[in-house]
Amino acid sequence: MSKNVLIVVDVQNDFVDGALGTKEAQAMLPQLLAKVRAFEGDVIYTKDTHPENYLETQEGKNLPVPHCIKGTNGWELVPELVKLQAERGSLVVEKPTFGSAELAHQLHARYAKGELASVELVGLCTDICVISNALVLKAAMPELPITVDPACCAGVTPEKHAAALAVMQSCQIGLNA
Repeated sequence: MSKNVLIVVDVQNDFVDGALGTKEAQAMLPQLLAKVRAFEGDVIYTKDTHPENYLETQEGKNLPVPHCIKGTNGWELVPELVKLQAERGSLVVEKPTFGSAELAHQLHARYAKGELASVELVGLCTDICVISNALVLKAAMPELPITVDPACCAGVTPEKHAAALAVMQSCQIGLNA
């Protein structure tokens, strides 16, 4: 079992070129794919996962754009990551909210056994799910080195991306070059 883990947060069709896609997400994708291919360690993917009644949920009321509805094309990882995930047999964690308690639980179990040396996060959206998962993991394992690669993330806007990076630095999450 690897001591270094790369978390690929929500790089799903709806966040790249679907319902909530952005040109920034599309632009960073080649760098993210190169990082995943070259990463020496375990790669874990998260998938934003919503029910068909998404618009009736609290998130749906605050962000009334149906996205990542389980079973739809928008919910799937981008095709290149589907292939990489299958090749490596990487874990996929479905998460119904921004930060994943399940992901923290899985990683904390490894950490408690001395099988986890570091975590790096990449993905979408920097200012919502990347930062949420980084902070959940930092709270669960405050002594674990946790980093984010800004070049392999994109926010809802470039300004929110930059703001999220600044907040993560304030919370002692490192930024990789």
